[in-house]
Amino acid sequence: MADALDVLIVGGGVAGYTAGLFAARDRLRARLLEKFSAGGQVLNCEHITNFPGFPQGVAGYTLGPLLQEQSTAAGLEVAMNEVTAVRRDGNLFLVESDAGIQAARAVIVATGSRFTALGVPGEEQFLGRGISHCASCDGSFFMQKPVVVVGGGDAAVDEALHLTQYASSVTIVHRRDRLRACASLEERARRERKIAFRWNTMVRAIEGGDGVERVQVADAASGRTATLEAAGVFIYAGLTPNSELVAGLAPLDARGQIVTDLRMRTRVPGLLAAGDVRAESARQLVASAGDGATAALAAVEYLRGGGWPA
Repeated sequence: MADALDVLIVGGGVAGYTAGLFAARDRLRARLLEKFSAGGQVLNCEHITNFPGFPQGVAGYTLGPLLQEQSTAAGLEVAMNEVTAVRRDGNLFLVESDAGIQAARAVIVATGSRFTALGVPGEEQFLGRGISHCASCDGSFFMQKPVVVVGGGDAAVDEALHLTQYASSVTIVHRRDRLRACASLEERARRERKIAFRWNTMVRAIEGGDGVERVQVADAASGRTATLEAAGVFIYAGLTPNSELVAGLAPLDARGQIVTDLRMRTRVPGLLAAGDVRAESARQLVASAGDGATAALAAVEYLRGGGWPA
């Protein structure tokens, strides 16, 4: 097909834009498709302190556009389209989006992940009316009001700390007896007088009227229930990979993540995956950048006749 791209990248987060940068620098005809703004999940981060080169930290909404600026300056094409399917057609891939079908000799899937739903009563009802996944976006709506943060990883604790600027109190509800967040975040959270912890606790329901008013919780061991007054609930209880596009094409692991080798190659020649969507991802921004670069370099080698592992 005459108009086939060398490589098409699906997803505009750190992994996707880094892949685009390296592909463009190697003079591949590369295009990135993203349905939202540049940066992906990084846009939800108010203050990123573990990305190299920013000793004072950087906001996600600053880093995202910088990624796009750098990669497009190198020659990457970017289009704001939602990809709906990826399929193999001979030696090419056909990528379907709301703009039509684009052929490419190689595809890098960098679609990241989405927040996992709790699956409890009230969650869908109050989404956008007290339930959020972005403290930097919605925290100011809860000035001097109590909020609950669900989760125990880096995202949950970091967002809980950010919410202390607005909320009267922040209760971290975690299903385990210890946090999974890095030690520095945990230390800061334990020192913060506005933050309280509910260990070994599960959310059972989110209730209210026009908006969230309370959260019903239960002890994971005894089942004993309690009510937490809350005007807002911020949910960071895990991530679900956005791998549906290639579910029938590439092998997935039990969690739905795309299985790759250490060079980001799937079992399908020309199909690669990078970032949070792939199995064994470190789920860190700097690791996603490394994944993107590795995937692009592997694609370059493949397109120049380097073969593919059996």
